[in-house]
Amino acid sequence: MRTLLLSALFLASPALALPGAQPKAMQAAHAKIAADYETTIAEVIELTEIPAPPFRETARGARMAEKFQALGLTDVHVDAVGNVIGTRPGKDRTAKALMVAAHLDTVFPPDVPIKVRREGDTLHAPGIGDTTVTLAALLAFNRALNAANITPPRDIIFVANVGEEGQGDLRGVRHLFSASSLKPRIGDFISFDGSNVARIVNGGVGSRRYRVAFKGPGGHSYGAFGIVNPMAAMAGTVQGLYKIVPPTDVKTTFAASTIAGGTSVNSIPNLILAEFDMRSASTANLKALESQVLKIIEDSVAAENAARDTRYGKISAVPELIGDRPAGTTPATDPLVQTAARILKAGGYDAELMPSSTDSNIPISLGLPAITLGAGGGGFRAHALDEYVNVERTAFVKGLTTAFDIVVEAANIKR
Repeated sequence: MRTLLLSALFLASPALALPGAQPKAMQAAHAKIAADYETTIAEVIELTEIPAPPFRETARGARMAEKFQALGLTDVHVDAVGNVIGTRPGKDRTAKALMVAAHLDTVFPPDVPIKVRREGDTLHAPGIGDTTVTLAALLAFNRALNAANITPPRDIIFVANVGEEGQGDLRGVRHLFSASSLKPRIGDFISFDGSNVARIVNGGVGSRRYRVAFKGPGGHSYGAFGIVNPMAAMAGTVQGLYKIVPPTDVKTTFAASTIAGGTSVNSIPNLILAEFDMRSASTANLKALESQVLKIIEDSVAAENAARDTRYGKISAVPELIGDRPAGTTPATDPLVQTAARILKAGGYDAELMPSSTDSNIPISLGLPAITLGAGGGGFRAHALDEYVNVERTAFVKGLTTAFDIVVEAANIKR
């Protein structure tokens, strides 16, 4: 349905035109992207092999800062949380800027070895598609702009940001739109995340994530048998969670995700930690689901305290919010969405509008036009140890070139 809607929106669109750049300049830029294919592949490999586990993106960020400086971006710096930022000045320095970002971090912990393996037209390594391939794309875009001597109508602020994955909780982009002096300068936001060029993420899937500490008196498994057990309260919570019937108007999900705790196999535990994930593109659905889950936790604790002996103490539960990603949508009619869709359609891509959980959630939730796109030849098995990307020359160059064209035309949008 979304694909059909998108096709209808742009069926009568004129041929692709980039008003801010002359055709010869764009041809030169495209030629540079194609000529630099091996350079870009080498950068994908180099950046992937610099570990960037959650909250430890410093080394990869430092290398991106060096590359931003070498490409001539101005005011290259690392901000208070670790975002690497550089600006390509536009013709009108007073106009609202376009921010173009890709995240530095991966989901993999420090003990996962990262070594890129090439097999024909694929590169294999944890984190390569999510999303060092798009960090390399930012560099390819700037080489193309330099080679074609293209000065955009407004500033383009390039960012290699921290904290997109997992418990990073969008901390890099959250900082940009809360505590950074750049916030009032930004008119549009594009996040490049992954190599699926045919998707336009214009909806932010919100999430609420909790770590719940189920606490109890604990004791010997034999000697204290019959007393309350926090494991039972946790189990009751999980059972209650999966009895919830999710709404059908907007996809809304939940998961019991991790569990930890206990003392030994012959002990009744005094602490069990469990983590729960809730998601929806609907703010109302997410809020209602969260209320249900918190009530289930409360009821499960009460049920365990009523079911067993509390002479040494009762069960309690302390929910801690560990993740909060806001939901929202950039309308399909917004010029930023239309620009991306028109260029993808002209390139032969069957573009589809969809929601997801990305760095764009933050600006979208603030009412700022934002989308997330892919760049490259396609990526597969994200977040898995056997993650890989397609680097077949024709598909890869086409994907980079199409993404580049979207950036150039987006820099022409007036806000």
